[in-house]
Amino acid sequence: MAEKAKTYTRIARRQRHVIVFARTPEFGRIKTRLAREVGAIEAWRFYRTATERLVRRLEVDQSWQVWLALTGSPRRGWPGRHLSMPQGRGSLPVRMERALRALPPGDAVLLGSDIPGARPAHIRRAFAALSRARVVFAPAEDGGFWLVGVRRVPGLPSPLFPEAVRWSHPDTLADVVRGMRLPHAETDMLSDVDTAADLLRAKREGWL
Repeated sequence: MAEKAKTYTRIARRQRHVIVFARTPEFGRIKTRLAREVGAIEAWRFYRTATERLVRRLEVDQSWQVWLALTGSPRRGWPGRHLSMPQGRGSLPVRMERALRALPPGDAVLLGSDIPGARPAHIRRAFAALSRARVVFAPAEDGGFWLVGVRRVPGLPSPLFPEAVRWSHPDTLADVVRGMRLPHAETDMLSDVDTAADLLRAKREGWL
């Protein structure tokens, strides 16, 4: 109990949280779309590499606490100094909102684990945007968003995400913004890796 109290005291001093939304690295069950083009081994290798490097990069900045929100058991996760939490059950928006609400006090941003171009500077700009808006989105090149952040103050509506959203669609972010009941800001656009062409670009740009 004493050690747990020390951990949460340390977190409370930071008042900022970065949640990496990740899948437990089970071979054959991650990046299935990418695996159809490059094979299951290459897709698995990419996902492990991208997630581990992302977490290590984000853990360097001591101004926030990094969390891994995992499918499956947090005990089967990733190495590092981060803290882990289960995503739990439900649709993607339900799981994202659950993670954003489950933390100790402080603003929070949540991002996907397959964004190899993400850097601490992107996270800092997202937190800066929360000084002028209640919600921040970082657009993805496919029409969705790779990061969402919230200023966690009383009055955060539930559900956080609108119901009429076409997820995994070229207009996903447009749908969310249209139905969002809070002032929002947008920041850096990046790309995730879903196809062989995406993976080739990530390697060519030096993201991996």
